[in-house]
Amino acid sequence: MRRIVLIMSLATIAIAPLYAALSTAETRRIQDAATVLTEISSVPEKGIPQDLWSKAACVMVIPGLKKAAFVIGGEYGKGLMSCRKGSEWGAPLFMRLEKGSWGLQIGAQSIDLVLLVMNARGAEKLLANKVSLGAEMSVAAGPVGRDARAATDANITAEILSYSRTQGLFAGINLSGGVLRGDADDNKDLYGVSVNPREVLLGDTVPMPGVAEPLMKALRKGV
Repeated sequence: MRRIVLIMSLATIAIAPLYAALSTAETRRIQDAATVLTEISSVPEKGIPQDLWSKAACVMVIPGLKKAAFVIGGEYGKGLMSCRKGSEWGAPLFMRLEKGSWGLQIGAQSIDLVLLVMNARGAEKLLANKVSLGAEMSVAAGPVGRDARAATDANITAEILSYSRTQGLFAGINLSGGVLRGDADDNKDLYGVSVNPREVLLGDTVPMPGVAEPLMKALRKGV
């Protein structure tokens, strides 16, 4: 009996540090991403069309993308991405979006972004070190509302459909010129070790971090 207790205690000690390095900012980012999805889903007639949401291979949420003072006319933000694994959503990866200039000039200091990756080919491209939107990966402003039939040909064929929310307004936005990449440091904080992005998003050996549950709940709820 003592041996069993000792083994269980050692196992707990070994597991506990895995997510201990997650910073307050990283935890907040997960919660904020979940809040963005939850709030968008509460107004379906002005949100993401259900049929597009159902077809999306992956969803990325970047809450509070801010104007980068050190890059004239550019923005910079961090968020998370999760991909479907059958009928469930898989463990998330921290992602970052750099460069571009997509509308903060109108006076807003930050915007929330939601990106739908519409097919497996797009998900594969995002596993590269970095991807230039509009060049290496097609992107278009997503249609808004219950009905996706308002989509243009560009919307239908794009690998990513992108949306923004700023000052209460939710609308499609074209992110051409931006660069997406995984955030290796934040992902190491989240999982406790350096992880293989492909295995996290498309494999089945990486366990779901408990801290990601708010985001998973929002994804399962859908739009």
